[in-house]
Amino acid sequence: MTGFGDASEQVDGIHYAVEVRSLNNRYFKPTIRLPEDIAGLEAELETTLRKQLSRGSITLTVKMRSTRESTHQINDKALLAYLNHLETIHQQFETRKDEQRQTITIDLTALLALPGVLQPGEEQAELLDRARKPVLALTRKACERLLAMRAAEGSAIGQDLLKQGAFVQQRIAIVAERAPTVVEEYHQRLRNRIDELLARAELKVDQVDLTREVAVFAERADIAEELHRLGAHLEHIEKIIQSADGEPAGRTLDFLAQELLREANTIASKSNDAAIARAIVEVKGAIDRIKEQVQNVE
Repeated sequence: MTGFGDASEQVDGIHYAVEVRSLNNRYFKPTIRLPEDIAGLEAELETTLRKQLSRGSITLTVKMRSTRESTHQINDKALLAYLNHLETIHQQFETRKDEQRQTITIDLTALLALPGVLQPGEEQAELLDRARKPVLALTRKACERLLAMRAAEGSAIGQDLLKQGAFVQQRIAIVAERAPTVVEEYHQRLRNRIDELLARAELKVDQVDLTREVAVFAERADIAEELHRLGAHLEHIEKIIQSADGEPAGRTLDFLAQELLREANTIASKSNDAAIARAIVEVKGAIDRIKEQVQNVE
């Protein structure tokens, strides 16, 4: 489901801002964007997101702005190690012939960019621990606001799902009413056809054989179980939508929508009647709508 939530706070001279965005996705797919100074909080923030949200492409963005001046310290040992290595290289050049000698210039600014030379000061080293509590708290608050937005969207989706479910129920009622007459009409058509053919040949057909043929057709065209399961799935969906337990139901609804389509396809394959076929086409259209909508449900 789509949604957005944000929260901000200033603690100990540092302003924290957290944004959480959610897009439709049948799975939980988090993307966490943090300032480099607090990158170590990524695992804890993902755990917090998983506790609050179960589906969707989730993007968490944390921004920090400090009103204090922060300095870096030079690691003397690392810098001296780099200089000693450069001196060794320089001595190797000195031992070559004059025409191969080259002037070596050391750029101190470039040395500061080497790994391990410039390190955070004591204040920045403690920043991760100081930022943990406010960032986690703001993330939870932003998730609560996102869930509030999702709840409003979910209410509208729930109403549409109930509407589509009611439509499917109406078409199922038409199919259930029509189904018993299909076998009787087949029996009558088969009887008339046989009588017409036998009249020309002046023969008689065994009533037992005719009854057996009708029984085989009736067994093959029986859709009572499929209709019952369709109704049961629709009742389950309605129960989930009207439930107030707050538990995630998206994956359950997704599974039920697939089962609805499977039963509808089975009825379509068994049916040998134009009226039932038309009703099932409408049923499958409504089920496709249900499948699309449940992808947006948490």
